[in-house]
Amino acid sequence: MSSVPWWAGEGLWRKVAIWVTALSFVILIFLTFDSMSHIMAGSDRVPPYSVINQRIEYRFDESRNFQVPVEDAPLFGTKLSEEQAAALVSHGKKVIQGRNCMNCHTLLGNGAYFAPDLTKSWLDPAWGSEQSRETLMLLFLQDPTNNARTYGTGRKMPNLKITEQEAKAIMAFLKWMSAIDTNGFPYRFKPLPQGDAS
Repeated sequence: MSSVPWWAGEGLWRKVAIWVTALSFVILIFLTFDSMSHIMAGSDRVPPYSVINQRIEYRFDESRNFQVPVEDAPLFGTKLSEEQAAALVSHGKKVIQGRNCMNCHTLLGNGAYFAPDLTKSWLDPAWGSEQSRETLMLLFLQDPTNNARTYGTGRKMPNLKITEQEAKAIMAFLKWMSAIDTNGFPYRFKPLPQGDAS
């Protein structure tokens, strides 16, 4: 007869390990699908791509900060269908990934902190006014050397040889990303004044 109690036996703990691992795997699969339903474009927190056809405004909610599209303000003056908007935003994302922008910038909390956080860059007051933002962003992205916006830091974006179409796609991605509910990230962000004020 063995001197090891049943609850300390190797066989029991092997079975427990197998069951705990299997249960954890099932829970992980469930949580993955649940999370995906909350972070896909068109969900409660992530707007559909066609949000680039609307003005993105940063409003204060009693429980948290969040952005909501409030009225039509098509990007480049052209209203796009959901499919066209998705294609443009997707192209912008691919350009940002291809140029490795996260080596210097932060997007949605990921990336580096050498250059400005791009999470809410569409709403950044550094662009001056809502009316001049599209033009200034387009010029800056295509020729950052001659349109530098360093604000005393001395840091300059290298010229990445971005074409006009790529710049427009990047701007669509940045506008869409600014509409994502990020629970107040970045903290204490002060948005560009929206509306008719210059």
